[in-house]
Amino acid sequence: MSAGQWIQQVTLGWLLYDLTGSSVLLGALNGVRALPFLVCSPIAGVAADRLDRRGLMLKTEYLLVATALGMGTLVASELVQVWHLFAFVLVTGVAWSFNEPVRQSLVPSMVPKEELMNAVALNSAGFNLNKVIGPAVGGLLIAAFGPGGNFFVQALAYAGVVASIYAMRVPPTPVQARQTSALANLKEGFSYVWSTPLVLALIVTDLVPRVFAVPYQALMPVFQKDVLRVGPEGLGLLMAAPGVGAVLATLLLASLAYRFRRKGLLMLGALTFLGVFLILFSRTDSLPLALMALVGVGGCQIMFMATTNTMVQLIVPDELRGRVMSLYMLDRGFMPAGSLLTGVTAHFIGAPATVSAMGVIVIVLALCVAWRMPIIRRIET
Repeated sequence: MSAGQWIQQVTLGWLLYDLTGSSVLLGALNGVRALPFLVCSPIAGVAADRLDRRGLMLKTEYLLVATALGMGTLVASELVQVWHLFAFVLVTGVAWSFNEPVRQSLVPSMVPKEELMNAVALNSAGFNLNKVIGPAVGGLLIAAFGPGGNFFVQALAYAGVVASIYAMRVPPTPVQARQTSALANLKEGFSYVWSTPLVLALIVTDLVPRVFAVPYQALMPVFQKDVLRVGPEGLGLLMAAPGVGAVLATLLLASLAYRFRRKGLLMLGALTFLGVFLILFSRTDSLPLALMALVGVGGCQIMFMATTNTMVQLIVPDELRGRVMSLYMLDRGFMPAGSLLTGVTAHFIGAPATVSAMGVIVIVLALCVAWRMPIIRRIET
């Protein structure tokens, strides 16, 4: 499933920049992709705690298959327009905002809690292995066959996920949420997060990379074309390099699960070095050096996110997990502000200066969080 998602991302970025040459629209496109998480995630969390989880996952996958086939047809027939790209990412964003809380809520139900750190790390490793393969394959397919075929490949990948869901043994949904109304369930989720300082601190901290680091990906077509001056194959490598770092980091994280108990310090350290590697990436015009820096970016980013995810999963009770994880994912809904700001800033001061500023902001905010939220520094698992 994630391979199709990364093929989609590299194809959409290349297609939009080829049509418009606008870094502002690149930022806006990635913002629209994330906007449904802000609007739909709380509702999706209630659904994950009330309804059949297998059925929810299947419905979202069918929607993703249909939209990929439709967009592939538009691009292949040369009828695609800029607004089609925005409509496509909006619809797929809604599907993802319902799919991800369900998948996240299933993980602790399917593995023992003492193995949760390893499970999250291995899940991240699989996701990021596809992050390596997907963009690289996407760039090669664009060069060989044009962007239209990539959407058909994406539809095929999603169809494979449908088959795997049918083969899964999904635990039954806890019955507690169904004993009250959906509105009461929604209020209960917000109340739990607000009244649990540690969960609230982790969710707030997770906003930092989503708003000030992850949007660097929207500028990859700009670096590919204007800074590094490489073709679509180079764009695929730039998009894939963070995945290499992420795979290495998740394997390291799995090995540290039992040896390093100060997960709060590990999380804050990863966030700080994420900013450092962003600055290093922004200051080079060499493709090999850029790829090495992006490996570091990807490694630090996934180590931060996997550690945060694990800590939240361990704290939250089973009957509230869907709702809390959906609120945890609200950070993706704040990405439009970061993506739009990134695109506008790159338009005026250039992509390298923009990414440098993002790195500095991430480092400063990580130090502020470590200082102002000591509860995170003390987390042990």
